[in-house]
Amino acid sequence: MTTYILIVMMGIVIIMLFVLLMRPASVDMSPLREDNTRLRERLAERLGALAQNANELKNISADIANFKNILMGNKQARGTFGERQLEDLVVDIMPPESYAFQCVLETGVRPDCIIRLPYPPGDMIIDSKFPLESYNRMIDGDDTGLYHKQFELDVRKHIDAIAEKYIIPGKTAESAMMFIASESIFETLHRDFPNTVEYAAKKKVFIVSPATLWATLNTIRAVLSDIKIKRVAGQIKKELDMLLTDLARMSERTARVQQHFNMAQTDVEQLQTSLSKITPRAEKLKGLDFD
Repeated sequence: MTTYILIVMMGIVIIMLFVLLMRPASVDMSPLREDNTRLRERLAERLGALAQNANELKNISADIANFKNILMGNKQARGTFGERQLEDLVVDIMPPESYAFQCVLETGVRPDCIIRLPYPPGDMIIDSKFPLESYNRMIDGDDTGLYHKQFELDVRKHIDAIAEKYIIPGKTAESAMMFIASESIFETLHRDFPNTVEYAAKKKVFIVSPATLWATLNTIRAVLSDIKIKRVAGQIKKELDMLLTDLARMSERTARVQQHFNMAQTDVEQLQTSLSKITPRAEKLKGLDFD
């Protein structure tokens, strides 16, 4: 398209130059030459802008081709893309201590992501794999009914695998999540395969897309914050109870010390009374004539 535009514009410029050269020499051509000069400058600017746009379109086409190769290429490349998108979402939303990637469970399996939650409910697993080959055959194939059934069967098998590997009673949460990196596939699944979505819900495997996972993770983060606040509030209450106990004990001991001080003060007063009686007698004894 861009090449055709350039060719047409160059043809217009050549025709105009040819017409100008064919005019009689007696005519004053200086104003026209100035106009032609300005016109050529504008055309050069437009051609430069078109060339730049053409380069940008080539770059965009290359990016789209690379993205298509990721989605339509080998399974490992698609898995890496899904894992990367899942990782970016989790890292952007969740606190660092609340998740782990490629962590081996006690059963030996290695899930893509674990969301750390207190038990109950327990750690929740997120799987980022998806049977995209069946989806591509369903979209591009001629026998729509056959590929439609095969896609639904493959999705159900994947749901069964997630439920079997990542839902461990007493160890993990009672549910897991299946992450689909494409919103369009997520929409197609809910629109054309409602029975499969219902089957996943019965298996306690929740199907999430980037948008729904974003909302889910924000909800989980809010719950974790609430749990943390309650835990801190419980610790504060415990410390306050201990502080009140210490204050009560200190009050009792202070009362006993005060009692001791009062008794000591009474004893001192009695000593002073005895001293006041002894002193006059000593004076009388001093004044006697023992000779």
